[in-house]
Amino acid sequence: MKRITHFLMTGLILSLFVFVSSCKPAPPAEETPATIPASAYKAWLVKSSVVSYPVWKEVYTSRDSIRRSYGMTPQFIARGTEDTNTVLVMNKITDVQKVKDFSASPDLKMAMEKAGVNGVPTISFLDVVRDDTSTIANNERVMIIHKVKDYDTWLKVFDGEGMAKRAENGIVDRGLARDIDDPNKVYIVFAITDKAKAMARMQSEELKKLMIDGGVEGEPSFFFYTRQ
Repeated sequence: MKRITHFLMTGLILSLFVFVSSCKPAPPAEETPATIPASAYKAWLVKSSVVSYPVWKEVYTSRDSIRRSYGMTPQFIARGTEDTNTVLVMNKITDVQKVKDFSASPDLKMAMEKAGVNGVPTISFLDVVRDDTSTIANNERVMIIHKVKDYDTWLKVFDGEGMAKRAENGIVDRGLARDIDDPNKVYIVFAITDKAKAMARMQSEELKKLMIDGGVEGEPSFFFYTRQ
């Protein structure tokens, strides 16, 4: 009788163990994020051609306190990789109109002349909607600018391609912004991990089709640069 009771109790314990084990939730599968972190800030983006990068940088950095007085916070300075005398700067801003007034001021014009800026710089005011600020080893970037028929339609196609697909082709998502004065003008920044793959992807028929599906109008502009 004791042996039968022992056998029954052992069977009951094993059955209970199997039941409890089967009820444990499966560990969550690791997923690649669909997009880079969302962000929300305004920015002042300036692209200039200069006579001498060292001269320009000395003048530019000496005026940091003036820019801060207009509510600007420095984000980055960069040089073109193909034309190293093309410079790109971006600052966070708190008051768009105040910075627009600064951009049109005689003071800024004189400072640019002193810094050796050639011609008229390209000044843009951006709504930054995504921004990956995590540190990565690679400082080479490409900024792609294009117009789209409808931003929401374009974004759906862009996100449908996915970060993983772009990373396979040598480009890693870093930032996304819209022009404040023309919200259907889109700015995308990628870090370049493999330039040969990145160039092949940018010239591919597959990407051309995605751009058509997303309603891209005209030819996009590409600017390759290195963050300083």
